[in-house]
Amino acid sequence: MATMNTSTFAKALWPGVNAWYGKSYDEYEVEVTKLFDEHKSSRNFEEDVGVSSFGLLTVKNEGQSYQMDSEKQGFTTRYRHVVYGLGFVITREAFEDDQYDIVGQRKAQGLAFSVRQTHEVLGANVYNRAFNSSYTGGDGLELLSDAHVNIAGGTWANELATAADLSEASLEQAVMDIAGFTNDRGLKIAVRPKTLIIPKELMFEAHRILKATKRTGETSNDPNALKDMGLLQEVIVNHYLTDTDAWFIRTNAPHGMKRFVRRGDEFGMENDWDTENAKFKASFRESFGWTDPRGLFGSPGA
Repeated sequence: MATMNTSTFAKALWPGVNAWYGKSYDEYEVEVTKLFDEHKSSRNFEEDVGVSSFGLLTVKNEGQSYQMDSEKQGFTTRYRHVVYGLGFVITREAFEDDQYDIVGQRKAQGLAFSVRQTHEVLGANVYNRAFNSSYTGGDGLELLSDAHVNIAGGTWANELATAADLSEASLEQAVMDIAGFTNDRGLKIAVRPKTLIIPKELMFEAHRILKATKRTGETSNDPNALKDMGLLQEVIVNHYLTDTDAWFIRTNAPHGMKRFVRRGDEFGMENDWDTENAKFKASFRESFGWTDPRGLFGSPGA
């Protein structure tokens, strides 16, 4: 266990330091809350279970019985909550001899910064791994796939048939694909695009596409249909996405992207009786994932 002592921050023991740098940076506003619907949990894990719906009605001929249908249990998604934590130890001598409060209070603030960053990275990683077959959901497939399985049979897709960079044409195709979503039995469902989620590298392109009055890159006088129809009005730039050309659309499908908070952020401090060292720690317990992949649509870029 590493312990910070008087030699770790020797300059903190003497006057004359003009400034301590490397810690007092501004932070981005909380972004992870825009990526998931948040739920509280009081259990070791949470499970969401799908169900197959009824199909279309069939013709009943005179004198014959009605055709019977049935529902059945579908895929199960389990959210197992994980504890994350970090701490540090400071000797009493380093704490009480510190001339600038750099060792005590500022280190505690630095720990809080680490907590917030961990939330952001954990949430963004679900998106960063959305096309990775090593990270699967209830149907055994990655979050964004062209072969999601229906319980009743058949497959469906929540990514473009041909991967494409962010553009007016690719966004229009994505919106049309989302409008074509069906339930497990192939019946049309009203799933609509809600927000466009992009890495910082695409923020200017997204602005040009969605905020222009006319079509981008065209000499014609055609209107910008995406803007005029009020589609994808909210653009979320997430600074923790690692793929510079992947983009995502969150939809209004219920039980899509989920974050379960089992235990919120907790900070603790205590003194060791034998050594008089001060111990600081922070922890939380939560889980991230998705239940219905219809909650997200996307493309890894061309």
